[in-house]
Amino acid sequence: MLGDIKAWLSAQISMKDMGEASYIIGIKIYRDRSRMMLGLTQSSYIEKVLKRFKMDNSKRGLLPMRHRVKLSNKQSPNTDEEFKRMSDIPYASAVGSIQYALQCTRLDVAYALSVMSRYQACAMVAH
Repeated sequence: MLGDIKAWLSAQISMKDMGEASYIIGIKIYRDRSRMMLGLTQSSYIEKVLKRFKMDNSKRGLLPMRHRVKLSNKQSPNTDEEFKRMSDIPYASAVGSIQYALQCTRLDVAYALSVMSRYQACAMVAH
């Protein structure tokens, strides 16, 4: 069946069969035939994002958001010094980078990202 599809595609367009895919648009495809598993991971993308936002030494956990974390607008910048400090942090870019991972492979971060997105206009270190 796959051979028929490849033959049909080759007749329609110029293409080259490069074998089994291992990476597509930065997403690693892993396969364990003995356990009948197929999976996707963006671990290298996530490592790059952590490094870009200087969080590559951050503590890793099993959950995307710590339990009992209470975030609010009261934690937003109040002084000129706090506003200056936060203006140097590309918070919206970080949220967007996480959103890309969410859309591709990391559905488990959806709630945490929705909480973080609320503070894009007035982010503070706690956020």
